[in-house]
Amino acid sequence: MSDARYVPPKVWQHLAPSGGEFASINRPVAGPTHDRELPVGKHPLQLYSLGTPNGVKVTVLLEELLALGHADAEYDAWLIRIMEGDQFSSGFVGINPNSKIPALVDYSQETPIRVFESGSILLYLAEKFGRFLPTDLAGRTETLNWLFWQMGSAPYLGGGFGHFYAYAPEKLEYPIDRFTMETKRQLDVLNRRLADHHFLAGDAYTIADMAVWPWYGQLVRGNLYSAAEFLSAHEYTHVLRWAEEIAERPAVKRGRRVNRTWGELEEQCPERHQASDLDPV
Repeated sequence: MSDARYVPPKVWQHLAPSGGEFASINRPVAGPTHDRELPVGKHPLQLYSLGTPNGVKVTVLLEELLALGHADAEYDAWLIRIMEGDQFSSGFVGINPNSKIPALVDYSQETPIRVFESGSILLYLAEKFGRFLPTDLAGRTETLNWLFWQMGSAPYLGGGFGHFYAYAPEKLEYPIDRFTMETKRQLDVLNRRLADHHFLAGDAYTIADMAVWPWYGQLVRGNLYSAAEFLSAHEYTHVLRWAEEIAERPAVKRGRRVNRTWGELEEQCPERHQASDLDPV
């Protein structure tokens, strides 16, 4: 246990790494640490990412668009190794000054468009291709309600619960209890919604589901932080129904493999530059 007598200093200074799995890449300043241009492939859409929940959101949407026949949604997905600091290269920071994956560049325009933040990328692509975002005011608004709910809620799940439960150098009761309570509250929000609606925005599968599933869907399925039992995930029956249904979509199965470098070999596809890269191993 940490020293309960700890008193925060009057002025905080970054004197030493805080410990934990991500200590080597955490720092209190922004900007690049090294010069490196990002590669550019043959497709108009260039994605720079990793197969974490935020990265999976985007690759699932791209694979869903391709499944519907949108040939212009073909993309190159380049691996960004965040544990090695690839996100701090000058090329990546030029796309996303916040140095977080995923980041996208659309070269189909006369002036290339950069898009960063996973929710922004989902919205950009949904509007660009006219798919997975209802066009009526009520449906569009409800979809965006849940998209922005995820963007605001997931930091409590990932940076809060996930960090202290799975990655912190020592298990501390207060933060684990605090963020476990909030994570269960969020799961209850979803469970209540999905009790009366097939998908989050209603009857239609949208970018809201694609945003929420890689976090909360994978959490209740036992594929995130190995915490399903700890959180009594079986209690959230409507979330589980929704999560399992989405997991069976072929495009979701493909999308979750992209930029993935861990797990079973057949689940990995470190980089994706053409559809055949996702052929069975």
